[in-house]
Amino acid sequence: MSDALPRSTIRPLQFENGSAIGISNRWNQGQYCSILTATGIVGCGIYDVHTAGEFGQAIAIARGTPANPLVEPEDLFDARIVDMTPRARELGITIGMSGREAVEKLLAAES
Repeated sequence: MSDALPRSTIRPLQFENGSAIGISNRWNQGQYCSILTATGIVGCGIYDVHTAGEFGQAIAIARGTPANPLVEPEDLFDARIVDMTPRARELGITIGMSGREAVEKLLAAES
């Protein structure tokens, strides 16, 4: 058993439509990342869109692969959206758009 603590980082990220918070969490043989805006989240496949959808949340999901995992929030920039909640769809997020494009949609909805 390792004595190493899991790692969690949080940092501001700047986009055309405003600022967001990038989050990365890593532990032994696991990780997830997300970009948090005031309107919603663009995250990796660890998020459950069905539960978030029941609460009316705007969540857009990109999925990594074992060969190319999504570890840092910046990894989501070029990753493609594969699923979303109904609220995220209402805000203009679509399957296949990049994570960066999805964040911009969430940020634009704030104004």
